[in-house]
Amino acid sequence: MVLCGASSYEQKYYFNQDFKALPDHIKKELQIMCVLFTEDIGGVLTMEFTPEGELEFKVQADDKDYLFDEIGSGLKIRQYQREKKELLESLELYYRVVFLGDSLADLETEEETDA
Repeated sequence: MVLCGASSYEQKYYFNQDFKALPDHIKKELQIMCVLFTEDIGGVLTMEFTPEGELEFKVQADDKDYLFDEIGSGLKIRQYQREKKELLESLELYYRVVFLGDSLADLETEEETDA
């Protein structure tokens, strides 16, 4: 399930309205991340949840887009994963509880087991 995305080709940002209950400051943070990514790197960035509830960054670029920075893409994603770790983990937790129906207590127990 797509959470949000941006395209440097169409210069558009997309936010999935299924997530409209998220606080406005989180929606704004996601928009800034996506738009800055496509401005700096090019291509199309989407943030998508896997069936297990993990949030993934997916990047696509046109074959003839010679301005797309493939190396920068990976670096920028790792930067986001480091700097926005708490936000990304919170979004995964939200998705797993609200959309997948996981119990918050079970998830907390799972985290303690992993630690």
